[in-house]
Formats: sequence, C-alpha cells, structure tokens
Amino acid sequence: MEPLVGLKVIEMGQLIAGPFAAKTLGDFGADVIKIEPPTVGDALRKWRLLKDGTSVWWQVQSRNKRSLSLDLKQAEAQAIVRTLVQEADVLIENFRPGTLEGWGLDPNQLLELNPQLIVLRISGYGQTGPYRDKPGFGVVAEAMGGLRYLTAEPGRVPVRVGVSIGDTLASLHGVIGILLALQERHRSNKGQIIDVALYEAVFNCMESLLPEYSAFGEIRQAAGSALPGIAPTNAYLCLDGGYILVAGNGDSIFKRLMQVIGRDDLGSDLQLKNNEGRVKRVLELDLAIGEWARTVSTDMALEMLDSASVPAGRIYTVADIAKDPHYRARGNIASIQMADGSALEVPGVIPKLSRTPGSIKTIAPNIGQDTDTVLQEIGLDPAQIAALKQRGVAFKC
Repeated sequence: MEPLVGLKVIEMGQLIAGPFAAKTLGDFGADVIKIEPPTVGDALRKWRLLKDGTSVWWQVQSRNKRSLSLDLKQAEAQAIVRTLVQEADVLIENFRPGTLEGWGLDPNQLLELNPQLIVLRISGYGQTGPYRDKPGFGVVAEAMGGLRYLTAEPGRVPVRVGVSIGDTLASLHGVIGILLALQERHRSNKGQIIDVALYEAVFNCMESLLPEYSAFGEIRQAAGSALPGIAPTNAYLCLDGGYILVAGNGDSIFKRLMQVIGRDDLGSDLQLKNNEGRVKRVLELDLAIGEWARTVSTDMALEMLDSASVPAGRIYTVADIAKDPHYRARGNIASIQMADGSALEVPGVIPKLSRTPGSIKTIAPNIGQDTDTVLQEIGLDPAQIAALKQRGVAFKC
C-alpha cells in the first residue's frame, strides 16, 4: 500500500507550483481532487507542445488526479468547496493572496469547518510582507531569490535555468511543509496553514550566498560553468567538440585527476593539497585540465576519468536521457497509455521507497471528468448535479 493512501487532497492550484505539489502527493497514494474552471480548465493544458489539442506536459502534472470543474465565482460552487473541505486532509492553492478570501474561502474559516485541515498556500511573495499583493511568477522569484544573477557567463546577460525551477522548488518546500504538518497533527489533532513564497524557496537553496556577504561583504558573481570557491570543477571542451563536466574538488580525487591528465607535478604540489590552496590557483588548474581535454574525445575522456574514480559526465540532451540505460534501470522513465491508445513516455515516480513505493495509477483527466462522481460522493443526487450543470456552476467535458 502506498504511504498516502487514505489522504484526501483538494487542489485549487493552477499551472505549476500548486499542481506539482499535489501531483507528488498523488503519486504516493493520496486521493487528489483537482478543481478547474469550466470549459478551459487549467491553463497548463495548453502550454508547450500539444497532442490532440492538449499539452503532453499535462500528462505529467495531473496524473493520479480527479478533475472537478466548478465556477468558483458562484456561491453554490463555493459551498461545494466548503463541503469537500469538511472531509479533506489537505487543501492546496497557489493563487494570488486574497483570492480565496474573495471567494468566501478564507483558510482560517475553513479551519473552523475542519480543525484538522492542512492548507498549503503558495504565492510569489507570501501571504505577508510589503510585496504580498504583487503578481509573482517563478522567473521573477528566481531573480529575487538570487539565482538568476549567478546563471550567466561573466559579463553576459543572466539566463534562466531553462525550466520553471522556482515553481518546482516552491512545490517541494510545500510538500515538505504538508508532511511536517501531518506529522505534527498526530500529536495535536489540529491542522494549520503553510505559507510558501516562490522567492524564498529559491533563496533557501542559495547555500553560502548570504553569510559570505554578511561576513566579508562578498557579492558572488556569475562564473559560467565553474563553481566559485570550489576547485577544480568546470566544463571542459574535448577534441570532438563535446563538453565534459569534471568535479575534481575532493583532495584525493584531485590527485587522481592530475594523474589522469599527466600532471603529477600539480597533484603532489603541497600548495594544492586542499581546496583553499586550489582556489587560489584555479585558473592554472582549469588551463591544465582544459589542455588535456582538447587532446581526447568526450568518450575517451570519460572512460579515463571513470577508471580513476573521478566524478565526471557529459551534458545530456533529452535524447541522451531517453536512451540512457541507467534511467531505464532506475524506472526514471515510465510509459503510459493515452486515451487514444498511443503510448507516451513520462518521468517516473520519485523518490523511491523500498517498501511502499509510489506509482502512476491514472492518466491526467479531461476537464471535469470526475465532476459527477465527486459531487455524488458529497451527497448530491443526479437531478441536483444536472441542475448545477445547467446553471453553469459545475461542468463536465
């Protein structure tokens, strides 16, 4: 049995941050009811590349969920949410602060209906503070959190990571918060509200950035593929035009790396025996490794480094990922069957639990696919459900 079987989750999120958190819970057995607006549904359904009119990303973000389609601007729909909440364990939302309150769904009032409810609120800047009412997307949060300033070659424009890393980091912080609150609920029998801001989830992963500034006035600068203060670790161009990433920053690893590249003189240099000394001569070390790399192919370089137990790797495209045997052996790539019978490969379930692993149980739903079922579960009969649909309160595709 999956670890979260029996946990009931109401997802009122959209796009990335809230839905990713709910997807993670659903992968491990939670019953996730996703509330979507009528007709159009979650905007993610139309993001990136579409297959038969729907994003294939949707099959990742909304697997293991049921879709209930409601017009939350209507009082009857809001009443349905309050009814659902009374039997739920978790409510997840990632709207702009004040949106739930505007719908008459203030989390504090929901906690009065269900004192054991855990509410995860993800927003750009959090529920408090002078920026709370500003619209916030992941890309802005990545910049404010300190990440964007570092993702560049020196002197060039900072670039984005390439995926919505700010949203995903916030989602994972939200999942951690939910699991912490569930654990605490065993003791107190009470729920609580979890407030996660996109920017602070990024900031929480910025390692020594702030203490270095506090202690030394140091403002870390962009360093391209290197990692400032840790040496040697960088990307190096090989003879065939490919790049290898090498992390030779452990003391014993560094000696083995120098043996591989034929520079025992550097490996035995007492000034380079630890990271502090190597950082002072990092340009010299990068030059030596780079000169060696340009004499060998990518495959040969990696074979030599692997033989010496020096951490190294190539830069993967998604095509490399799809054909890599390690990905397959670890179950990182799963195949699902779409509604039209075609197969689609999607990321597998992570993390891996030895005794109670998660799984992909259902593909992502159509808009309102489960509206009738969910409404029946809270006691509405077919005539009442039909009337709600007629009035535009509820919707089923």
